[in-house]
Amino acid sequence: MPRSPYRPAPSGISYSFGPGPMTPVIKAIIITNIVAFVATWLLSPSVNVVGLLGLQPTAVFHGEIWQVVTYLFLHAGLWHLVFNMLALWMFGVELERIWGSQYFLKYYFVCGVGAAATMLVLSLVPVPIFRALGPAITVGASGAIYGILLAYALYFPNRPILLYLLFPVPARYAVMIMGGIALFSSFQEAGGTAHSAHLGGLIAGYLFLRGGRLHLLSEVQYRVAKWRVNRIKRRFDVYEGGRRANDVDRRVH
Repeated sequence: MPRSPYRPAPSGISYSFGPGPMTPVIKAIIITNIVAFVATWLLSPSVNVVGLLGLQPTAVFHGEIWQVVTYLFLHAGLWHLVFNMLALWMFGVELERIWGSQYFLKYYFVCGVGAAATMLVLSLVPVPIFRALGPAITVGASGAIYGILLAYALYFPNRPILLYLLFPVPARYAVMIMGGIALFSSFQEAGGTAHSAHLGGLIAGYLFLRGGRLHLLSEVQYRVAKWRVNRIKRRFDVYEGGRRANDVDRRVH
């Protein structure tokens, strides 16, 4: 006898990698980063793209303000690009599905620009390690991606993340560990520039989420609940009731 279409399929174990297909904003960001990487490589013999579009605090203070955004689309090498875009896809897709594309795009740039602002402020601190940030050039989307990791940990705190691709750690603890490493490393001579941007992305993301009309925890709970309701509606093919002149077949299941 054929199985009823409403009877659930037999349970089983399935495995998957990543959150599924790319969402619109993430796809656009990845494509833009790839195009920028190829253009930088092609133009490098004659045009110093990194010097023009990378984040250099002294240049920003002299009027090259666009660098606080354009540095997000440049990368120091192929693996730098690959790992950043992989993290963006793995941790950003579900956030864009929950928030919607417009809110996700705003959050991405708030974290990225916030990371740049952190670099600018630290470069003014009269301490040699921070004053050295002034002429240094920073590139990469890592600051924005650290903000995405923070939001992911708030929404899915118990999901395991393979920290450094080796150790499974719940998301909330993984972000705490990475934030602590970024804070500690920002005070070290080697690698201070990149880690300061990472820490800035985390802080900017937290302040942005906390600065809404609702308390951060309430906002997270609301958005997760809304996402679950919309997912259930899609699963059971639920449509709004009523009848419209241009939609005579509208129905409720």
